[in-house]
Amino acid sequence: QAQLLESGGGLVQAGGSLRLSCAASGLIFSNYAMGWFRQAPGKEREFVASISRYGGGTYYSDSVKGRFTISRDNEKNTVYLQMSSLTPEDTAVYSCAAGNLLSRKVADFGLYWGQGTQVTVSS
Repeated sequence: QAQLLESGGGLVQAGGSLRLSCAASGLIFSNYAMGWFRQAPGKEREFVASISRYGGGTYYSDSVKGRFTISRDNEKNTVYLQMSSLTPEDTAVYSCAAGNLLSRKVADFGLYWGQGTQVTVSS
């Protein structure tokens, strides 16, 4: 059974950094593009970043470009999200997901989803 498990969330002050990890099991990790998404209270889930199967291509939302970096290690079946210069507007539950193609669309990552990790940025 495929499973995605996020970790690394927490409470951080504005301007700080966090690195999220998403460990995959039960699937051939390199077969899938991977994405990070976030959902703040009262808001819809939104795209944050995505990476192609072997890491050669990446997409970022305009709101995180230049501050966040997505990467993956196919030997460890893990995708990462390095977040820096965090602001209170980055506060959300961050989830990873697997998809068949590199995309910016939430709908393209419907194959597998993790349960999410909370990131809270204090001002």
